[in-house]
Amino acid sequence: MIALVTGGAGFIGSHLCEMLLEQGHTVRALDNFSTGRRANVAHLINHPKFTLYEGDIRDPETLVTPFQGVEWVFHLAGLADIVPSVENPTTYFEVNVHGTLNVLEFARRNQAKRLVYAASSSSYGIPELYPTPEESPIQPQYPYALTKYMGEELVLHWANVYKMPNLSLRMFNVYGPRSRTTGAYGAVFGVFLAQRLNNKPYTVVGDGQQSRDFTYVTDVCAAFYAAAQSTWVGEAFNVGSGGHQTINRLVELLGGEITYIPKRPGEPDCTFADTRKIHAKLNWQAQVSFEQGVANMLACIDDWRDAPVWEPASIATATASWFKHLGTP
Repeated sequence: MIALVTGGAGFIGSHLCEMLLEQGHTVRALDNFSTGRRANVAHLINHPKFTLYEGDIRDPETLVTPFQGVEWVFHLAGLADIVPSVENPTTYFEVNVHGTLNVLEFARRNQAKRLVYAASSSSYGIPELYPTPEESPIQPQYPYALTKYMGEELVLHWANVYKMPNLSLRMFNVYGPRSRTTGAYGAVFGVFLAQRLNNKPYTVVGDGQQSRDFTYVTDVCAAFYAAAQSTWVGEAFNVGSGGHQTINRLVELLGGEITYIPKRPGEPDCTFADTRKIHAKLNWQAQVSFEQGVANMLACIDDWRDAPVWEPASIATATASWFKHLGTP
């Protein structure tokens, strides 16, 4: 297949490009490098079946060439992080919603045989049921979650109206090598690894008993590949590890001191995917244990050597708008 990965130089996208190439496919990666890094795919540049395109999904002109003759489209390009979405909701709408519309239309015009969308489990908000099934209420707590869900609605609507072979994968707490090292305060692994390198205590939110469905990046890529090979259309699937781990357990595996910071509004105490549907329909389940995944992260900890080192005071400043807009009135 000729496969296009939007956001192909990003964290998950670069791993997906690797997997597709290993399976013998021709791979095109499209990225504007706003969050993705060229270094993530530098080792692929000379591969005879790999092409890197610089382009922005908001700009249709940059999409023409990458989409020509494409058969599989993996749409991972988008903006993440909570605080920037609260501060810049218009930009998030332009990228995650209108950008997704552009990708859908180019895939439709080029008669792509499959489009798989990277959705977010954050759309469930604070779930009412654990493990959380796909039928759970959608109740996004901030613009990032909302715009990712709006993108998913477009993907599934285009499957229904235009009979496009689209699927959506709702990812839970993806982690692994090449996860973002710079930018806004965000994912716990990047924060903790930089703190460990600099002998700083881990800034644990609340009492550390909150748990997350940490899902290793290669497992996530395998889910995308299974979705591309399937015959299902117009479905949304959870992609999770099959369990959930407390932040205290993560600290135990990393080793080090702790300092506690205030619990934040709009965050669930637990994320835990019900993965029965994806196992039954796509024959997929996660393979990498949490302990192995953390060991893999520690083996490449030097990747976070230049990452920002967050401390309670800088986190309080960075998350001020979070508390202002998402806190109880």
